[in-house]
Formats: sequence, C-alpha cells, structure tokens
Amino acid sequence: QVQLVESGGGLVQAGGSLRLSCTASERTSSSLDMGWFRQAPGKEREFVAIITWSLRSTYYADSVKGRFTISRDNAKNAVYLQMNSLKPEDTAIYYCAAAEFGTVATLREGNPDYWGQGTQVTVSS
Repeated sequence: QVQLVESGGGLVQAGGSLRLSCTASERTSSSLDMGWFRQAPGKEREFVAIITWSLRSTYYADSVKGRFTISRDNAKNAVYLQMNSLKPEDTAIYYCAAAEFGTVATLREGNPDYWGQGTQVTVSS
C-alpha cells in the first residue's frame, strides 16, 4: 500500500505561482506513473497532469498547458506540480494520484490505485 501526502497549497493572487509537492511512502513509488487531479466546488474531479515513472512522458490537460509543469524526483519518492500564471478558475482541491497496477490511460481517466488526501489551492482575482 502506497500513501501519498500532498503539500504546498494555499492562497495566491491571480497571476501568481505555487508549487505543489507529493511524497510517496514507498521506495517502489519510483516505478509508479503519477499524476495530479483537481476538484473545484460543485464540479467533478478532473485530470491535470501525469508523468510516467521513466520520466519519458508527460501529459497535461488543455486548460493548464503552458502554465503548469509536472516533474518528479525518484530518489526522493516525490512528484511536483509547478503552477504559474494562476487563474481564479484554477481554484480547487488538488490531489496526487499514483498507478501501480493500472496504465497511464486508466490513470488519466481518474482511476488510479492510490490517492492523496488533497491540498487546497485558492486563486483570488
């Protein structure tokens, strides 16, 4: 069982930046495809970004392309989401997710094997 713990959320003005971190509990997490999702009030949880365990591929939702960057440090069992040029519509709870038995496709569909507890990001206008 892998536990994911997010940090780095907070309140920021529009146009500002935040960096989210997610730390996994197991050394084997370096072999997991990992991603970020978000859920705004009254909306369904949606895909934000994914990075494969090999670091060879990254995927982004159209709404964040060019503004958000996902990265990972396998030595630290960590994945990051650098968020720049934040907009009020980016306000949401951001969740870290990991796929151990599934594929990148199922992860992107919102069906990971593990979820973090979430961290709140609020962007004021």
